[in-house]
Amino acid sequence: MTDFAATKAMFQLPEGVIYLDGNSLGPLPKAAPARIAQMMTAEWGEMLITGWNKAGWMAQPMRIGDRIARLIGAEPGHVATGDTLSIKVYQALASALAMNPERRVILSDNGNFPSDLYIAQGLTQMLGQGYELRVVAPEEVEASITEEIAVTMITEVDYRTGRKHDMAALTAKAHAVGAVTVWDLAHSAGAVPVDLAGAKADFAVGCTYKYLNGGPGAPAFIYVAPRHAGRALPALSGWLGHAAPFDFDLDYRAGAGVERMRVGTPPVIQMTSLECALDIWDMVDMADVRAKAIALSEQFIAGVEAACPMLELASPRDASVRGSQISFRFEHGYAAMQALIARGVVGDFRAPDIMRFGFTPLYIDEADVDAAVAIYAEVMNDRLWDRDEYKTRNAVT
Repeated sequence: MTDFAATKAMFQLPEGVIYLDGNSLGPLPKAAPARIAQMMTAEWGEMLITGWNKAGWMAQPMRIGDRIARLIGAEPGHVATGDTLSIKVYQALASALAMNPERRVILSDNGNFPSDLYIAQGLTQMLGQGYELRVVAPEEVEASITEEIAVTMITEVDYRTGRKHDMAALTAKAHAVGAVTVWDLAHSAGAVPVDLAGAKADFAVGCTYKYLNGGPGAPAFIYVAPRHAGRALPALSGWLGHAAPFDFDLDYRAGAGVERMRVGTPPVIQMTSLECALDIWDMVDMADVRAKAIALSEQFIAGVEAACPMLELASPRDASVRGSQISFRFEHGYAAMQALIARGVVGDFRAPDIMRFGFTPLYIDEADVDAAVAIYAEVMNDRLWDRDEYKTRNAVT
């Protein structure tokens, strides 16, 4: 059994704050500042450029990829880290389209994160030739997977409501009609058990600054199934995806397997922070995380609904079809969230009316949930949100 009291003690959590926003940015692992300082002084400071070899910086993207692979059900050697999630979405989507050249339709849903849709729109516009992004409601995805679909591009857990797609079922349907799958795990990795290999997913991407606690700007990751790894060609043919980058060939030759999906120089400082977080994840069993997250979420729903009848649950009632976040609708949701944050309960707001809360058992427990519910009830029932200082929008909501 995972010792969640032990994992909670390994995070820096500000006094008086109940942090229910790890689904947007995870908190700081206590070990990270010293480890980063050591990397900067003893490695960068003393080794200088030789750190790429002596300190193993160049090997970090694949080494970290294998540690993430355990959390997402991927085969060893088939996850690479680096770059941003937007870049990885672009790579996976373009590679998947190239593997299905007779088809022109990308299928996604309107619960997908807008950035993914923007990338698909830009790619189809650039390609021309009848390429199309088709966006349907989440509940219409399965019926919309037909023989004209080239690629399905689906975020497993809806960033607003937490609604969870059935990866295995949708992947099987896609393969039955000859489509290739791209899964975005931004709200899945570290939140719910994922089984990419078992589901026979083709490509997957995700970020590491949310549930995985890698820190702001922490690198993204990409998965390519073993059956595709030797033939999927990256649209961004970066130097570090070359078979022999230090031969300095003028022509691109794809590297072996998923390493060809590497693009730019590894962000060593960010990856060092991520490795500290993964040290905590090495102590954790994902089945335990899932069970505890469901229990905390159910506790929160019951408490909030009993105390705040003016709120509408936006997340699925059935825990088996939602991720590790709970969302409520409220017309003045932005102001109410600012009032909560002012009182130490940190969640976030998603337009037009979603108040969103993440439940991460690594550092959230039952006492935190009870305290958050009590403050939520005070904010709503005493209309504390109805103050001018809470109604001015910040740049980041």
